[in-house]
Amino acid sequence: MKKIQSLTLALSLLALPCSMYAQEQMSSVTTTETAGTISELGQDTIVVRSETSSSPMRYSSTQSTTYVDETGTPVSVETVKSGLPVTVYYTRDGNRLVADKVVVRKTTTTTTEAPIHTEKQTRTTTTTESR
Repeated sequence: MKKIQSLTLALSLLALPCSMYAQEQMSSVTTTETAGTISELGQDTIVVRSETSSSPMRYSSTQSTTYVDETGTPVSVETVKSGLPVTVYYTRDGNRLVADKVVVRKTTTTTTEAPIHTEKQTRTTTTTESR
């Protein structure tokens, strides 16, 4: 009986450190987004001039960075170029901003047409009766 109790105590003492290391670690990842226009695009770098900030934001691009259009359809990285409006979803890794997803927005072109000017001439005749 004493051998069983000693063995149980020894096994529980051995299992205690293992259970301390086996605890689940919780981590939090915050994804942030920035909208702007691509001012520079390199193999592993995206520089975006933000619509809300005067200084450009530099993001690291990785192999897991996805490029999609506004509907979520993947687009080829080769079609992404400087001057395109984008929204960058990124996470912070130390001092680096790592782009997770880049949504390429449609370029908006505004065409200004001359206003249509129409003239409508109306003739009104007034007759008065004398009594």
